[in-house]
Amino acid sequence: MKKNSPPATVSAASIAPPLGLLAAALRAQSEGVFIAEIACAAEGLQIIFVNDSLCAITGYGSPQLIGHAHGLLHADRVDLDRLVRWIPTARPGQPLLGEGYLRRADGHSIYAAWSFDPVSDEAGCVTHIVAAYRDTTEKRRLQEALVHAQRLDAVGRLAGGVAHDFNNLLSVINGYCEVLATKLAGQPTGLDEINAIHTAGRQGAALAQQLLVFGRRQALHPQVINLNTLVRDHAAILGRLVGDSGRLELELSEEPLHVRVDPAQFTQVLLNLVLNARDALRDHGRITVVTESRTLPTEKNRRQTDLPPGDYALLSVRDNGTGMDAATQLQLFEPFFTTKPVGKGTGLGLALVYRVVQQSGGQITVQSELLVGTSFDILLPRDNAPAEPSVPSPAVTPLPFTRGSERVLLLEADDVVRKMVAGILTADGYRVYAGSTAAETLSLAKEATQPIQLFIAPLAEAEAGAVARALLARRAETRLLDVGPTDANPPFAALPENQISRLPKPFALSQLLKASRLLLDN
Repeated sequence: MKKNSPPATVSAASIAPPLGLLAAALRAQSEGVFIAEIACAAEGLQIIFVNDSLCAITGYGSPQLIGHAHGLLHADRVDLDRLVRWIPTARPGQPLLGEGYLRRADGHSIYAAWSFDPVSDEAGCVTHIVAAYRDTTEKRRLQEALVHAQRLDAVGRLAGGVAHDFNNLLSVINGYCEVLATKLAGQPTGLDEINAIHTAGRQGAALAQQLLVFGRRQALHPQVINLNTLVRDHAAILGRLVGDSGRLELELSEEPLHVRVDPAQFTQVLLNLVLNARDALRDHGRITVVTESRTLPTEKNRRQTDLPPGDYALLSVRDNGTGMDAATQLQLFEPFFTTKPVGKGTGLGLALVYRVVQQSGGQITVQSELLVGTSFDILLPRDNAPAEPSVPSPAVTPLPFTRGSERVLLLEADDVVRKMVAGILTADGYRVYAGSTAAETLSLAKEATQPIQLFIAPLAEAEAGAVARALLARRAETRLLDVGPTDANPPFAALPENQISRLPKPFALSQLLKASRLLLDN
């Protein structure tokens, strides 16, 4: 029997892949790779090999990189200084990791992560560096978008809470202005002063409305509109806003551009952008509002932050004003960021624009250059449905006395608001039971000699909702007037329209009396 022969010894050299195969493997890498000699000058490492991926990432051809220092890729000198300090201590298996901006051949910058790995010879001496680059521009963009969204949500929650309390104060200010105006009907001087207070109150209400939208506590009411019609209908107002500061031009699409947005909120978007442009104008300034159709093809939408391919309507507000530097553009949509003097801006205008456009399924971008001008471009998905007819805003009317005698239950935590609302309803003939808590309100309802006919409260709040359900259980036809903030999913939506109405704060007392009377008459 033949003895087993010992296994043949195989040297590492005999199984080493040919150099051509190694080079082909490096060229096939999805990451951008270059090989450089260890010597590092002030301009960087001397490149002796590059793969196709590095050329694709940077926009340079192989001849533009091989034989040159890799410093031409790095936009920040700090990256090179860090490499120079690391080279004397470089050891195999201990790569230098980093990330930052790379400068492409076309002058644009991308964000990349990289690693520099030392390669040693048989004696263990480091002779070369293998560098690998990975384009992380899109990943960084997504991270920044997430951080921005989280910051907006956090500030939005704060702003929404402030606006809720602010609305209580404005309800008192505006409400008593109406009461005083009725008492001072024959005194023109007194009426002028009351009107001045009321005007300031309405301006405060408009600011509170922006805060509520920004905090997502004010629901949008989208409908299909023609974007051209929206701009055209507000041309006169926009012209007055620009005034003598410059010239307003409209370049509107000849074809209808139907989009689904909240008309009131999108009007505010248009006004804010034109106001922003007006404040940036210099001598012989010009603001141009443009609408046109845009189609985004598939190949233009490879980033996750891009809008999906399809048909869009463009709304662009352009000016030839002072422009903005890159740092300002990065902070432009941050809440409470403003470049205007103290007292001249809230810093909410563009943050509100960003929020409304985002909620409408669109995207806003800005292009600006110092002393050249700025362009804000909004893309909105086009809608094939016909435009819905616009409903004119109701005219402001004097405080009516509609005279009622029904039993009204009021739940309002704010003492001043509760006293004001109860007072005006009582003066108009109603029998009012007003409480500050759910327990107190239910107790008052039980003490009433006859069933409650109208319940006024912010119904989205848990305590108010519990009281409403208790009242409906006793008397199914009880009317409800919801004075809480509007919501996309309003409470008691299953009730018939003639049994519930919504009047968010800050409301005019005339609106309160009319809404109450209308509910009870129905």
